[in-house]
Amino acid sequence: MFVDIAKIHLKAGNGGNGAVSFHREKYVAAGGPDGGDGGRGGNIVFKADSNLSTLADFRYKRKYCAEAGENGKAGRCSGKKAPDLIISVPTGTLIKDAETGRIIADISDDEPVVVAKGGNGGWGNSHFATSTRQVPRFAKSGNPGEELDVTLELKLLADVGLIGFPNVGKSTLVSVVSEAKPKIANYHFTTLTPVLGVVRLGEGTSFVMADIPGLIEGAGEGIGLGHEFLRHVERCRLLVHVLDISGSEGRDPIDDFDKINKELAVFSGELAERPQIVVGNKCDLIDEDEIERISKYFENKGYKFFPIMAAIAEGTQPLIKYVAEQLSKLPPIKRYEAEPKPMEDFTTSKKRDFSIRVEDGVFFVENAEWLIDIMNNVNPEDYESLQYFERVLRSSGIIDALIKAGVREGDTVSVYDVEFDFVN
Repeated sequence: MFVDIAKIHLKAGNGGNGAVSFHREKYVAAGGPDGGDGGRGGNIVFKADSNLSTLADFRYKRKYCAEAGENGKAGRCSGKKAPDLIISVPTGTLIKDAETGRIIADISDDEPVVVAKGGNGGWGNSHFATSTRQVPRFAKSGNPGEELDVTLELKLLADVGLIGFPNVGKSTLVSVVSEAKPKIANYHFTTLTPVLGVVRLGEGTSFVMADIPGLIEGAGEGIGLGHEFLRHVERCRLLVHVLDISGSEGRDPIDDFDKINKELAVFSGELAERPQIVVGNKCDLIDEDEIERISKYFENKGYKFFPIMAAIAEGTQPLIKYVAEQLSKLPPIKRYEAEPKPMEDFTTSKKRDFSIRVEDGVFFVENAEWLIDIMNNVNPEDYESLQYFERVLRSSGIIDALIKAGVREGDTVSVYDVEFDFVN
């Protein structure tokens, strides 16, 4: 079964908790705090696997959780960091935030991508020893790992996309110019999944051609297989529009051409502007005058036209050579850039959950996972960034809660990985 879209839930590992411990050794008085830090939680990492061709595995397993980091230990021993969870996907998979549609990553090469970060480990009590606080009996909990729902969307990596109505000869063409062996038969929708074939011209010159299953009128709006396969044309640098110029099924090839291009425009204006070559297949079934008429029509519109008989590979070599020439002038296969996570407006009166804990004069802001994304984007060297962080603390009610808990000027406030002296 060909599956090219899936939705899954990701949960990166939580950081391990810091340890509360004191050094105890014979003949060593007041050894002091020696609690170690917790280990980092495991990241969730995606990488491309060329042996995979569909997202079918994600139909059955939809939740992926990385391991938590190990807790800190005595003797200033830090907990072990958790291993990353590696998820393999087909080359060409887009990862999007399921809630907003934001592109997180385009898995189109061998470079692994961290999609959900594990939480940092908490500090052990040895970090909190000062001249005035020599026996800290507290430590920090580990930070929670990132958790989100993502949509996986496979967009094939191909240089050339074969488009056209069903049963016009696209599968036959890709089978005679490459080593691909798609199913070929004289009925509609013989090809139900995209087929990739490598076309080799010798001397290290080759390109990838994709046989896109037959489109129909209304495909741009999702009719028939619609969007299921149009998304696979989006990366193609060049489109080869295959027509049955014999009209063997009672359709006009020029009308077919206009209808398919209309569907491309409905689906994506950018896709409609992609360079196209027109191929007239089954030209053995009509006379030379009709071939000449159709050829002149498309060439007058600015399209290069190639009459072929795909079943016997007649006329395919000039077509392939021309395609290779055009590809050498075109930009590389489209890559989708990751979109930055938008900074949510927390500076309004919108309240968020949190709690305040006081240990040995240190005020801990906890259970406020929503703050972690903000803190990751705050630059402590930038005054405006720090002002934004302060506005978030005030608008969310954290400052008021700290005052209610008894914080005073100069007291230490700890918000996950950030510590600062309170100034009102």
